[in-house]
Amino acid sequence: MARAKRALGSLKAGHTGTLDPFATGLLPVVFGEATKFSRFLIDAPKAYEATLRLGERTATGDTESDVVERRGVQADDAAIDTVLATFLGVQDQVPPMHSAVRVEGRRLYDYARAGEEVARPARSIDIGELVRLGRSGNDLTLRVGCSKGTYVRKLAEDIGEALGCGAHLVALRRTAVGGFALGDAATLEALEAAGAEAARARLLPVDALVADLDRLDASGADAWRFCNGQALEGVPGATAEVAVYEPGGRFVGVGARQADGRIAPLRLVTTGAAQVP
Repeated sequence: MARAKRALGSLKAGHTGTLDPFATGLLPVVFGEATKFSRFLIDAPKAYEATLRLGERTATGDTESDVVERRGVQADDAAIDTVLATFLGVQDQVPPMHSAVRVEGRRLYDYARAGEEVARPARSIDIGELVRLGRSGNDLTLRVGCSKGTYVRKLAEDIGEALGCGAHLVALRRTAVGGFALGDAATLEALEAAGAEAARARLLPVDALVADLDRLDASGADAWRFCNGQALEGVPGATAEVAVYEPGGRFVGVGARQADGRIAPLRLVTTGAAQVP
């Protein structure tokens, strides 16, 4: 994060989630006013390419620890596809012991490092896509589309158990977060080499973070009222929150639908409508 801030000459920045230490790929970073809306990407679905090594299990579910068990691998591609299909949809997942989830005030990885295993409450996740991309020996590469909060390491372990051979992750690459794709990203090295002005020119507008929300195009007077804490008449739509714009297409903030259908201010852009037109 510090390198990204230096590359863009920014004092205020934040990320939109974390990656496991051994993982690579897309990590959207937000600057300035966009930090107020970062949760929309934190909550967004994610996509990964994950490589599982079948027949080997590690304590952490990835390459960060030694192999603790080896088993023979009997599953062919047809058997693998059958098992993958059973993991699609909404389900409960128990977080791995080597994770940052808190139980009774302590991180799970603190218990794990002390050699303790504790009961962990399961969390609801949604696996929207799970496709076999290729196999080389016992290394199986999958495309995974999942909801926030999904531990792909744990998914890999569970798939290995369902196949009867165990598994752990040997590679994990995040390819998408919401509507943002890895192919549109820049490396830190490229940003640093370009200079701050060119790096800032790559930034998307703040409202790119709320592109999936319903939109309300307010009049000048209504935009002023919204920016000063007043609710507006609602617009048809399905999302619980609404992106609000003033005349000219400037994004001024996000409102929440109320029980009476009105849109109440929830999060505002500081540079929004300031005066009654």
